[in-house]
Amino acid sequence: MKILFIQTGGTIDKDYPRLTKGYAFEITAPAVKRILEDISPFFDFEILPLLQKDSLDLTDEDRNKIRGACLSTDADKIVITHGTDTMIETAQLLGDIKGKAIILTGAMRPERFFNSDADFNLGIAIGAINMVKEGVFIAFNGRVYPYDKVKRDLKTGQFVNS
Repeated sequence: MKILFIQTGGTIDKDYPRLTKGYAFEITAPAVKRILEDISPFFDFEILPLLQKDSLDLTDEDRNKIRGACLSTDADKIVITHGTDTMIETAQLLGDIKGKAIILTGAMRPERFFNSDADFNLGIAIGAINMVKEGVFIAFNGRVYPYDKVKRDLKTGQFVNS
């Protein structure tokens, strides 16, 4: 089995790289690369750094670029790291893709933080991608949701069944 990991940005990939004159987080190298290096996975994978944007800054063109990457790859197992604010919108655009299992995940705190949920959410996504044959899902907070049966609770920030 081979998994394609697509980086689109979001909190999971945020870092604070500037030593001087820095005041904000920047989206840097894929967090998934660091996570996978730590666990020595027993599967083949490829990492495609496609976008490095906060999900609030994603445009329709960006989402179509994500869709194009999913359609053009030979991989039938795809995990997309994505910002939480518009993850559902991107999943909806991918919803009609056939013959592939696509799981979107991310983090509430950057992977660089010691108390990040990035490792956990990515682990849930990897476990789920092994179990599903086809479809688009969101893996977050220990749960896996079909893209069309999930919503975001704006009070808690959690993903819940719709």
